[in-house]
Amino acid sequence: MTTGAVRPGEATPALARRLGLFDVAMIVMGGIIGSGIFMNPSVVARLVHTPFLMLAAWTAGGLIALAGAFIYAELAARRPEVGGQYAYIREAYHPMLAFIYGWTLLLVVQTGGMAASAITFASYFLDLTHLPLADWAVALLALGGLTAINCLGVRAGGTAQNVFMVLKVLAIVSLIGCGLMVARVAAPAATATAGGLLDRPASLDLLTAFGTAMVPVLFAYGGWQTASFIAGEVRDPRRTLPRGLILGVLGVVALYLAVNWVCIRVLGPAGLAQTSTPASQVMRAALGEPGARLIAAGIALSTLGFLSQSMLTAPRVYYAMADDGLFFRGVARLHPRSRVPVVAIALQGALAAVIAVSGRYEQILNYVVSADWIFFGLSASCLLVLRRRDAREAATTAAGYAVPGHPWTTAAFIAVSALIVANTLYKYPANSLIGLAIMLAGVPVYYIWSRRRATRR
Repeated sequence: MTTGAVRPGEATPALARRLGLFDVAMIVMGGIIGSGIFMNPSVVARLVHTPFLMLAAWTAGGLIALAGAFIYAELAARRPEVGGQYAYIREAYHPMLAFIYGWTLLLVVQTGGMAASAITFASYFLDLTHLPLADWAVALLALGGLTAINCLGVRAGGTAQNVFMVLKVLAIVSLIGCGLMVARVAAPAATATAGGLLDRPASLDLLTAFGTAMVPVLFAYGGWQTASFIAGEVRDPRRTLPRGLILGVLGVVALYLAVNWVCIRVLGPAGLAQTSTPASQVMRAALGEPGARLIAAGIALSTLGFLSQSMLTAPRVYYAMADDGLFFRGVARLHPRSRVPVVAIALQGALAAVIAVSGRYEQILNYVVSADWIFFGLSASCLLVLRRRDAREAATTAAGYAVPGHPWTTAAFIAVSALIVANTLYKYPANSLIGLAIMLAGVPVYYIWSRRRATRR
């Protein structure tokens, strides 16, 4: 892997290590915070109906994300390689499984999410500016601009991501502050519930409803793993990546719980369930229509920030695949001046643009959850394999980092991942099966590429 600095006599450039702890923490937070936190509280409120259950769902989601961050932190310390999750699966199991992950990331998980975010940004932007443009045209401009910025170098992409992330945090803090200090509290009748802590007797029905409510929560918390993709461009990655992962996830958990508390406080459980735009309703209650427009601008910036983070991180997986000889050779080329994989970045931007224009992004998003959590569980299991292998080879983590409570906490995360996949298959069988079919379609493609690699040697 060409992940270090350029060495004397090298004919080709290498990835440049220019990102520090603040950059990594911002990338972690930027990969998580999109538009979900501004809208999904109402989705959860329609599935479980008491403040306790709503906050319990968001707390549980935060704990799961934090457990995942601990696991990925140790994986990053043990294998600080470009491609992150792709590299962990390749090293622990087999290049074919790693390829299927990259294939699914490109066709479903990352590209579909980027297309949806680009259209969401365009909708809010046009609503605020009233420009005579189609939403797909604005989406293309956003994707094109971010592609160009990231092609200038990892420092340019990282700086853009930091700016967007700071603006996101300011928007969320403004929402929290207005909800706590300016907006009126919902009337007692609106916040009262006959069942107290639970909205129904403890039963399988309650457990199923809570599990269903976890789906939008986990979708809103997803994305922390993408910071591992840029390991080859992080200074001292064995120390910096673990610290950035944990700090970033902790920051998001705190912000998410505060947003949900404010939404419940201002709107009440019933009012929260009845609206599809809870953040706008809170700001409207606090500052009137100017407040609603202010948070709309915040949501637009948040979705643009998610696009920026995706453009910075995901192409490194395709670069790693190509560097392994399992993708088009040009995708592994680095620009001699910017030292970034410009072909991989352009590929990601182009595919997201095609899906955004085609309008198929919503359908593709329906396939994401089951596919994503299959690879979360698989990646967590890599830690069990790599620990045994490193112990057998008398290797230790350079940073001395270890998951608290391993192997029990790691096993619990794997079990939760399996339950989420099973619940998604049960609730949404058609979408889940299509997602699995797309994944399995990568198997014959892998063998085609592996044969091509063999013939080139």
